[in-house]
Formats: sequence, structure tokens, C-alpha cells
Amino acid sequence: MKRYGFLSVALAAALTIGCNSNGRDNASNPSAGGAVGTAGTEDRNIKGGDKDFVHDLGIANTAEVELGRMAADRAANPEVKKFGQTMIDDHTRANDDLNAVATQHNVPTANELDDKHRDLRDKLAKLQGMEFDREYINAMVDGHQDVLDKIGSRVDKDTLDKWKAQSTDASGTKVKTEVEAVAILPEKSDNPVTMGINEWAAKAYPVVSAHLDEAKKIQDTLKKRSTN
Repeated sequence: MKRYGFLSVALAAALTIGCNSNGRDNASNPSAGGAVGTAGTEDRNIKGGDKDFVHDLGIANTAEVELGRMAADRAANPEVKKFGQTMIDDHTRANDDLNAVATQHNVPTANELDDKHRDLRDKLAKLQGMEFDREYINAMVDGHQDVLDKIGSRVDKDTLDKWKAQSTDASGTKVKTEVEAVAILPEKSDNPVTMGINEWAAKAYPVVSAHLDEAKKIQDTLKKRSTN
């Protein structure tokens, strides 16, 4: 009986050691314990530059919407009011599309104002009438130029140059054309996360460019009225 008892204890000890060994093997070799989840795979594909881009553009879109609401509500100039509503509509749509791409690839999003845009919002909140219109449009010109530069780094340079050439005359002035516009293509990437973001950028570029052109036109109008 003592011998059987000894064998039982020895067998239990051997099984315990074997289980512990398997656990260590699985920890050092994830494939031994089953397939890795898709989220883990996507996380390894996310580059720091992609995270920063989604973060910065999420803040920019959110700011355009929030400041657009202020303009639609308190602007004195009807063109500024209309521009504010355009910001609400277009940047809400752009942010929804960007968030969809980010969610698909597990990229963190940012949908709140940063300190820079909070300060701008608080500054504009203290202004009224033509002073508000002027400062708001100045901020829209600066903000859209910054966003356009960031988006432009994500698109194919050849198609972007062709698009610009088609939409301007010899003097560099923007013109409208009845010819079907050249499509701006995304910059190619083997990384699926980067490619998804670049595709969003190529789609957004013409819209942001149009916003910048309109903001500059309103800016010129307001300057002329203030000097007369």
C-alpha cells in the first residue's frame, strides 16, 4: 500500500511539472496556444505617424465643427454664416469617415479640442459682429492651410500636380472647368493601415482645398469692407 501511495504522489508531481512546462511554452510561443486575435495583428501594423495623423486630423475636424457652430450662430456677415454651416456639414462627414477608417484598423481617435483650439474658441466667444467674422475667417485660412499640408503628404504627388494644373490658369488663379477633374490618388503603401488613411486623405483633399479657397475669398472681402 505504501508503494502504491508513493507512485500516486510521483505521478501527480510529474503531471504538475508537465502542465507548468506547457504553460511556459505557450507563453513564449503564442502560436502554440492558438491564433493571435486580429486586433493584435492590426496593432503591430500601426505606425506612429499614422497615429499622429489620425489624432491631429480628428482634433482639426472637431474644431472646424465646433467653431462652425459659433459662426453659424453669431456671424454678422451672411457669407461667414454660410461658411460656418459648410464647416459643420463637411467636417462632420469627414470626421465620421476618418473615424470609420481608424476603427477598422484599431487606431485611437481624438474627438475633443486640444489646448490650442480651446484657446481659439474662448477668444472667438468674446467677440461679436465684424470683429468675430474677421478673426474667425483668419483662423479658418490658417487652419485649413495647415490641414491641407498634412493631407497633401498622404497623396500621390503626380496626380496632385495634375489636379492642381487643371484647376488653375497660367497666373495660378483657381478656375472652374467643365472637364472631368483628375482624380487625386492616395500615396501607395504596403501597410494596410497607412493605405486606408491615405485613401481618406485623397478623398478629403479637394474638399479641404475648396474650403481654403472660399475662406481666402471671404477674407479678402472682409478686408476690403473694413478699409472702405
